[in-house]
This record gives sequence, structure tokens and C-alpha cells, in this order.
Amino acid sequence: MKTPKRIINTALAVTRAIGSPASIAIHTIIFIAAFLLAYTEFITFDRMLLLLTTIVSLEAIYLSLFIQMTINYTTESLEEVSEDIEEMQEDIGEIQEDVDELQEDVEDIAEEDEEEKRAEEAEKVRFDDIKRDLQKLIADVEKLRE
Repeated sequence: MKTPKRIINTALAVTRAIGSPASIAIHTIIFIAAFLLAYTEFITFDRMLLLLTTIVSLEAIYLSLFIQMTINYTTESLEEVSEDIEEMQEDIGEIQEDVDELQEDVEDIAEEDEEEKRAEEAEKVRFDDIKRDLQKLIADVEKLRE
């Protein structure tokens, strides 16, 4: 069952507020006021303790409920973050595979380029040999003409 967003926001706000310095000050003032009411005999000491104990007990019950709701909400959020992290890790794995494939392609291209360079050098050597042979033939033909 999904908890309505408003209740979750209230639980989060209450748990943040209860842990604040202002909350400590307010609670301290209420406790002092309760004891002052008993001291001035506005209410009896037993009635003040009964009232204060009841209020504190109810506050503790509601506070524990709000804290549990906050824990549940935080757990859900962490689960969502965990799922997001898993998806990101999968994406990173796929990207790594793509990078590996690209690296292989680059290595293949480099090897092909090196082979082409070697072929060009061999061809240049053949052309140089042919050129030398032609120059010798031209020189021989020139000698024969003379």
C-alpha cells in the first residue's frame, strides 16, 4: 500500500523538527511550565505528573511512528538509488565493451596501415630497381648507338 505523499512529507518534517535545537528549547519550556504550575499549586503535583506522563507517552508513540515512516521512506529511496546504480553499472559495462571493440578496430586499422606502408616501401624498392634497370638499358642502348 502506497502511503500518501502528504503523510510522508509530514513524517519527514516532524522528524527533522523534533531533532532541532528549537524542539529542545520548546520541550524544556513545557517541562519547566508544568513544574511551575504544580509549584504554584495551580494544579496538583500528581495531576501534573499524570498529564505530563500522558503527553510524553503519546508524543513518544507518534514520534516512533514518524521515525519508522521516515526509515521506510529512506529505505525505498535507497532501493531506488541502488537500482539506478545497477543500471549505471550495466551501462558502464556496455560502454566498456564498446570501448574494447573500438580499441580492437583501432589496432586493426594500425596494423593495416603498417602493412600498407610496408607494401608501399616494397613497391618503391621495385620501382627503384626498375628505374636502375631502365637507366642501365638506356646507357647500354646509347653505347650501342655510338
